[in-house]
Amino acid sequence: MSEFDVVIIGSGPGGYVCAIRCAQLGLKTAIIEKYKTLGGTCLNVGCIPSKAWLDSSEKYHQAVHEFAHHGIGVKNIEIDFGKMKSRVQTVVSQTCDGINYLMSKNKITVFNGHGQFVDANTIEILKDKNSPGEKIKGKKIVIATGSKPSNLPNITIDKERIITSTEALNLNEKPKSLVVIGGGVIGLELGSVFARLGTKVSVIEYAASIIPTMDADLGKELLRTLKKEGLEFYLSHAVNAVKRTGNEVEVKALDKAGKELVIKADYVLVSVGRRPFTDNLGLENAKVILDERKRIQTNDHLQTNVPHIYAIGDVTKGAMLAHKAEEEGMFVAEVIAGQKPHIDYNLIPGVVYTWPEVASVGATEEELKAKNVKYKKGSFPFKASGRARASNESSGFVKVLASSETDEILGVHMIGPRAADMIAQAVTAMEFKASAEDIARICHPHPTYTEAFKEACLACTDNRPIHL
Repeated sequence: MSEFDVVIIGSGPGGYVCAIRCAQLGLKTAIIEKYKTLGGTCLNVGCIPSKAWLDSSEKYHQAVHEFAHHGIGVKNIEIDFGKMKSRVQTVVSQTCDGINYLMSKNKITVFNGHGQFVDANTIEILKDKNSPGEKIKGKKIVIATGSKPSNLPNITIDKERIITSTEALNLNEKPKSLVVIGGGVIGLELGSVFARLGTKVSVIEYAASIIPTMDADLGKELLRTLKKEGLEFYLSHAVNAVKRTGNEVEVKALDKAGKELVIKADYVLVSVGRRPFTDNLGLENAKVILDERKRIQTNDHLQTNVPHIYAIGDVTKGAMLAHKAEEEGMFVAEVIAGQKPHIDYNLIPGVVYTWPEVASVGATEEELKAKNVKYKKGSFPFKASGRARASNESSGFVKVLASSETDEILGVHMIGPRAADMIAQAVTAMEFKASAEDIARICHPHPTYTEAFKEACLACTDNRPIHL
């Protein structure tokens, strides 16, 4: 039986990053993946394919609606949906091949099969649930099995017309109509993809706003822009029935007053969050404890109740984000190697890859109010940005929240062009405890979108933006 210093179950962003860092630190490392390709949900049916679809659909949308503003005449624009899908699959394949290369480069042993605990140190790798598999031992074991789409109790997902994000990314046709149940990140991103391609998209959300966990001003602005893009929204509605008849799906929902909404569409995308994938891992054999939401309980070092077993990413508490899992993978590898790493969970940014993009880090205005924290804020709209006007991208704003007493930046919230990339500057600033004045006095290149962050910080310090 082979024995390793570290065995990692799951090859998503958390698992493969953890494996690489363990190998870099001189640890004999193995990784187990149940599917044929490495990379987990993110690379295969999540982050990477969705961004590829978003990019293709955005280019089409620009050609149809925006090129004329630039003096570019384009006629007879057509969608080759099959070619779009093929390009996405190529992107996914190339990315997953890159992970294979990194495993080989770092001399990490890869096992394909479903990893299951036999005891606290032994993992059986099942290729067929009806047959015994190879067993390996690990001095340390890291559980990085990720998450899977959640569902509502009154909905049966058939993976044909009533689908999750996994199936939505692999459709063979462009839907004529689509109902998205859930106004969170995944639902809005995929809803945007199809709306740009000409699908009639209706979004039903139980809460009173979209992206309800982010700063309220971001949700209001995104709602406004997505409506302009053609998406329909039904907020404060609870779905109580989804019924398929042939190739048509009927969705019934009730608003707060009890009035019924009925929508019929080609497809229904159920996008109501994700749940930890802790099924059939044999955790009971290792005596690893789960919480009430079936997440694996961990301490500040990401150890489970069994000290040599760790858990990272979506199977633990906190935001279900690929970059959070990556940071935890690095963290655990370094803890195992005896180092003293740290993660500031307050500074894990969140991003919505619609257009305009939405990005946020730190406290929201609502959270500061709830905690009675004295704060000040500054905001700068992209319509006042020369770079944004030059690119015909003037929707959105940057909002900075800072302490009224120390001027330390407490939160940054953006909606606008390239917000997903710009938020990294805010994260860096907050990691170093920067004040709004610090950013206001840093020279930003002109003309760039990042000037909006500087201007928002100027607005936050004595209300002195230059271009507003």
